[in-house]
Amino acid sequence: MDVDELFLAGPADEPVLRLGESIDRGRLRKLVSERQQQLRDSGLHTGGSVAVHLPPSLEFIAHVLAVWKSGAQAILVDHRFTEFEVNSCVERLSPQFIVEPAEPATGMMRGFRDTGSVIRPLEGGRAPETGHALIQFSSGSTGPSKVIGRTAADLVAEVERYTRIDGFPGAGHQVVMLASMTNVLGLVGGLLNSLHTGAEMVIPRHTGKDGILRTLVEATAPTVLIGVPSQVDLLARVADPPALPLFRRVITGGELVRDALWNSFAQRYGVRIGTMYGMTEAGVMAVDVLGEHRPALLPAPGHELRVENGELMLRQPASPYLGDPDPTRWSDGWLHTRDAGTVDASTGRVTVLGRLDSQVSVGGLKVDLNEVEQTLAGAPGVTEAVVVHDGAIQAFVALDGAGTGAAEIEAYLRQRLAGYKRPRAVYVLPALPRTSSGKPIRNAATLNASRLGAAAPS
Repeated sequence: MDVDELFLAGPADEPVLRLGESIDRGRLRKLVSERQQQLRDSGLHTGGSVAVHLPPSLEFIAHVLAVWKSGAQAILVDHRFTEFEVNSCVERLSPQFIVEPAEPATGMMRGFRDTGSVIRPLEGGRAPETGHALIQFSSGSTGPSKVIGRTAADLVAEVERYTRIDGFPGAGHQVVMLASMTNVLGLVGGLLNSLHTGAEMVIPRHTGKDGILRTLVEATAPTVLIGVPSQVDLLARVADPPALPLFRRVITGGELVRDALWNSFAQRYGVRIGTMYGMTEAGVMAVDVLGEHRPALLPAPGHELRVENGELMLRQPASPYLGDPDPTRWSDGWLHTRDAGTVDASTGRVTVLGRLDSQVSVGGLKVDLNEVEQTLAGAPGVTEAVVVHDGAIQAFVALDGAGTGAAEIEAYLRQRLAGYKRPRAVYVLPALPRTSSGKPIRNAATLNASRLGAAAPS
């Protein structure tokens, strides 16, 4: 992947990033070259591997580009992961180096951090066995989470795909990016597309409603906001928003947009919410950026979607998963999305109906309930565990009577799961309800009825 040509070429004084201050191409090029030299001095060679475990920052951007410019593989490790999760990532992939913040990252509502970085060699690290340029984790780092690889050619094709999507921001726009750059929307749709097309990507210093509105007020060019519905919902709740003459569009991904949110946002701001549908495995797959076909979407240029047994399937010539291809996820040139949907035979428009499996969306971030459940089952004193999502993640457990309680279980989970994965509540039952065949019941209403029944006075 020619990083210089694709992402760094252009006038030195052209502004390309704004993280509190404006960063032009000349400064970014210099910083990427410096980080590339530091990686080389640390011992990184072409064909090597680097785990990038940094919060959203100029350092994160420079290191990812520097790793690719070095001809190495970048493994993105979410900065919100616990130490347990980070260690699990490292154990699974054995990168040769890890790039970490020079000081602890603090502030949950910070859009970016002004942080330094440290390059640390890892004992037992090895060169990757595949030719993937990018490695991401679909829903976590333990249990049933998937390790997904994308080649340089695949990433270049997706960057080109964005340039062919009608209404997606490019040269002359500012892109206010709320999605994480660890995830595919923030990385490719935000960072790489902006660097490639000449849009200026802006990350708010604070991601609460006041911080987002301040960034929109300060816009100096036609502005497009990209994020997840829960972030957009913050703005929709502002009763009397300020005038935003340069605010042109909102684009969301990660989960379906409720009708109430779509309507209230249009009323408040006179702006439609556009929608994107995609997966870590393939990037953007279907779009309605201009909000013209809701709830239907158009397949993204170059993608072919069909429906089999009610499941959306994407044509993909090779499995994106590291290791042996899983026939339940990819087979015969088709990726199983595990999303329910329809494809209109006459127009080709796609309608996404929701998940078919255990993966849910929490604030736009994917969480696999199986991962949460397996982690919970390993907690001391837990004999049975079921995790469901009913507006929020709920956990139901039975204990061995040795003195462990909900507080101890929650402390155990805090060490092993990122905050967005942890159950909103952990309920202790004498025993979990089961079907006549002995299988645990996973219906939220039944589980909550059992909980309330167990708490009722006799």
